[in-house]
Amino acid sequence: MRVAIAHDYLTQFGGAERVVLSLMKAFPDAPIYTTLYEPDSTYPEFRSADIRVSPLNRSNALRGNHRLALPLLAPAASRVRIDADVVIASSSGWAHGFRATGKKLVYCHSPARWLYLPEEYLGTKAGAIKPALSAMTPALKRWDARAAATADRYLANSNVVRDRIKLVYGIDADVLFPPHRVDLTASVEPVPEVVDRGWLDFHLLVSRLLPYKNVDKAIEAFESLPDERLVVVGRGPIADRLRKQMGANCLLLEGISDDQLRWLYSNAKALIAPSHEDFGLTVIEAAAFGTPALAFQSGGYLDTVRPGVSGYFFPQPEAPEIVAAVRRLQVMPLSRANAAEHAASFSEDAFITAIRRAVDELVR
Repeated sequence: MRVAIAHDYLTQFGGAERVVLSLMKAFPDAPIYTTLYEPDSTYPEFRSADIRVSPLNRSNALRGNHRLALPLLAPAASRVRIDADVVIASSSGWAHGFRATGKKLVYCHSPARWLYLPEEYLGTKAGAIKPALSAMTPALKRWDARAAATADRYLANSNVVRDRIKLVYGIDADVLFPPHRVDLTASVEPVPEVVDRGWLDFHLLVSRLLPYKNVDKAIEAFESLPDERLVVVGRGPIADRLRKQMGANCLLLEGISDDQLRWLYSNAKALIAPSHEDFGLTVIEAAAFGTPALAFQSGGYLDTVRPGVSGYFFPQPEAPEIVAAVRRLQVMPLSRANAAEHAASFSEDAFITAIRRAVDELVR
């Protein structure tokens, strides 16, 4: 059986890209088809994979910023042809539109946020981009509906995404939670910027630095928590603005290694998760090390955070609510062993077994 993997673009470090790494383990001989690939901007494991790109990849500018390719991605995706018995399309907007000669199984991280939730996705930048995006939206929605209809089966990464797939496409999807890929036996490396400050305890926030991630709200919260510390790990277009907002008890780190991220996860008091996520893999990764999450009570966190066991919720992504959650954990600390036990149910082995079963069912 010939299996191929498809993904929108491999140009960033994110949860969707980590899922592709797990798909590679499930199907080690499968080539990966994508529109854009920038090796230095995503996980190093992809360097050893058989990656096949679209003609857009010739552009350095597009590889450096996939958002610039927005007007070109629909026609580029439509021209990608994959000859395989089964294509597993890891999609949040484009890969489900790749043409397949065999069966197509779509693993959906979300119907395109920029298309169906533009205000949430673009945040304060929506005003400048909205006219151009609005002009493109009708045609892109028609393309997107046709692309979704080519799938033989849809899998959603969370219950909120399952509901969104039904609303947008009218498709009934099964839920398969993505795995955490945390190796608890791997080496850890202290982060000098944290150690040199003498920060023996800190809160952690791991996120792409985009407006809808609400990282600014977490930083604002820690202005009211001068005795607490916040380490933010991430990259994105609002990094400079966030640095200017940070006080002395906040630190932004970019480009850290996996060894350093493991050290941060294992030493953090809690993970702050202030955005509306379709799944929210970081809370599971933190829990694998026994670190509880303080999360916005919405979206995928309703699936991944078990209140009173692996974390606590706050009702709105606003600074006062985040402050209250930090105070709550101070008063009612949680068992790190219980958090780790919760994370074990989201193992990579369970995901690989389930995705292989789904492929076998399609072939039969």
